[in-house]
Amino acid sequence: MDAPRPLVDRSLPMLAEGYAWLPNRMRESTGQVVRTRVMGRPALAVRGPEAVRFFYDERHVRRHGAMPGPVLSTLFGHGAVHTYDGDAHRARKDLFLPLLHVDRIAGVVEHVTAAWDDAVATWPGRSRVVLLDEAAVVLTRGVCRWAGVPLADEDAEPLARDLTAMVDGFATLGPRHWRARSARRRQEARLSRLVEEVRSGAAHAPADSVLDRVCRHRHADGELLEPRTAAVELLNVIRPTAAVSWFVAFAAHALHRWPANRERLRDGDRAYAAAFTHEIRRFYPFAPFLGGRAVTDLSWHGEQVPAGGMVLLDVYGQNHDEKLWGDPYAFRPERFLERPVQRDELIPQGGGDPGTGHRCPGEGMTIGLLEALTTRLARLEYEVPEQDLTISLRRIPARPRSGFVIGDVRPPGV
Repeated sequence: MDAPRPLVDRSLPMLAEGYAWLPNRMRESTGQVVRTRVMGRPALAVRGPEAVRFFYDERHVRRHGAMPGPVLSTLFGHGAVHTYDGDAHRARKDLFLPLLHVDRIAGVVEHVTAAWDDAVATWPGRSRVVLLDEAAVVLTRGVCRWAGVPLADEDAEPLARDLTAMVDGFATLGPRHWRARSARRRQEARLSRLVEEVRSGAAHAPADSVLDRVCRHRHADGELLEPRTAAVELLNVIRPTAAVSWFVAFAAHALHRWPANRERLRDGDRAYAAAFTHEIRRFYPFAPFLGGRAVTDLSWHGEQVPAGGMVLLDVYGQNHDEKLWGDPYAFRPERFLERPVQRDELIPQGGGDPGTGHRCPGEGMTIGLLEALTTRLARLEYEVPEQDLTISLRRIPARPRSGFVIGDVRPPGV
């Protein structure tokens, strides 16, 4: 392999530009690949369905050692499934694969929608409801009931705050990051104690619940997960579910900006609800990119990266790629009714095979929850007071600045 050209480190522009960072670099290139340097390492940024398959091929890219410590200390947790490759990854992934089953998804949707209906019944008496925050509490209550994790009523809101803090602080070096670290330490300690109590018989885990499975799960070498590692993986079920609150706020934002969508959702058109959900996940910013380490010297479309260098998958850029979507900055759910979208085209939660690779096994759960909650949201009557609904692409993860405030809530039929 020829010696690579010297590259300027782009870490500071990455922090400054947010979601636009890789798309900006791609626009400076002639193709769907860019050589750059990040955190002192040479990096190759790629985009497109073919690049997704390249990125998720373990002969090319590994995740072990690729995630920065600050991301593990906030979002995923040290020793999480996301940090493994090969047989160790597949052994740990067996813990999460049941989440792909239709009956499991239906179960969590049932618990979350029940929690939503209970919460909505209290909203008419309130002057303002911050939808992102309230959705996080609803999702936290529902997923804990489904997962068999005990949660007192008074603990739901503090737990939801901690779970959303972990998501909100993973990509910043400021106060949000330190809140995220504190939240993770607090919840890992609490759930570690719960795992130890279940294993000792002092607490009960419903048979075959997520809590039960985590407490019984073993490493590839046959040893039980350490209590702290078990807590990390429990959080990797509960935390992403609470993070669906971002998509709920985005759905409210879309219904406000493009209210014609509301009637089709109210009418119970399930195909349209699925299309609307996919468009929310495609159009609005969530994950900017994913990273891995090159297993060997790699070449992609004429650009090279040495072994140990970074390979970055441009998630936001691909979900807004004109070659794939035609009019990517138009919010148009109908695009998902016009043709079937291939697995490695739409990648808001990663690409590849969720059964064998690193694609999020909870993606089906996210879709099911968002379909159910957006339909309920469309049927709810409320006012949208004056507020700041801007969504900054410099902020990761992005969100409506106000969290999307609603008021004068009137339940369906009132």
